[in-house]
Amino acid sequence: MAKSEVKLIGKWSSPYAMRVKIALNIKSLQYELFEETLNPKSHFLLQFNPVYGKVPVLIHHDRPICESLVIVEYIDETWSTGPSILPSDPYDRALARFWAAYIDDKWFPSMKNIVIVEGEEERKPYFEVLEEVVERMEDAFGKCSKGKPFFAGERVGFLDIAFGSFLGWLSLIEHIYERKLLVEAKAPALVKWAERFAADPAVKGLIPEIDKLVEIFKPLQIKWRAAIGKK
Repeated sequence: MAKSEVKLIGKWSSPYAMRVKIALNIKSLQYELFEETLNPKSHFLLQFNPVYGKVPVLIHHDRPICESLVIVEYIDETWSTGPSILPSDPYDRALARFWAAYIDDKWFPSMKNIVIVEGEEERKPYFEVLEEVVERMEDAFGKCSKGKPFFAGERVGFLDIAFGSFLGWLSLIEHIYERKLLVEAKAPALVKWAERFAADPAVKGLIPEIDKLVEIFKPLQIKWRAAIGKK
């Protein structure tokens, strides 16, 4: 496959772009990566995602597909000869989509709010949300994995990608605020799953290093706080 057939507009620090990279790796697809700075947003990004102006954007035969989980499903359906990403059973597939939507609704927004607010008391409710998500996902792992290594079973799948893409940012939050969220005492299955996920060939090397995330933390915090101030 020629590299020009598949292009990805992404950003190294974006958990959402990471989802697409993992899916492409699972399918063993070659692609051309365009690293977006978002400061300012490139004409290329705005050309292919004029509605939201966000990464990731997958471009396949010059046609853009936006939104990370939509892209992952597109990859799975388009290159169906590779390993499946979504479960084949309709109920299991619906369950994976439900929990992926739950993660996007609860997980990163709470992490972002922890970064935005200034006081420990203000951060408290958002940490409580993250703790609740960990508790629910620990339970969901038992039901979805059916005793196997990943949410999807024997290999990394849709829900693994949806949740695992945030592990780098989770480590950053734990480091900055000195508060562990993924601990064996409360989520033993998830702790082991996270280790397996990070070591998987489709994922290895994609989770951002904590030192690199620390470097962008303060500028990002200022940017997010400024954006809130404009509203």
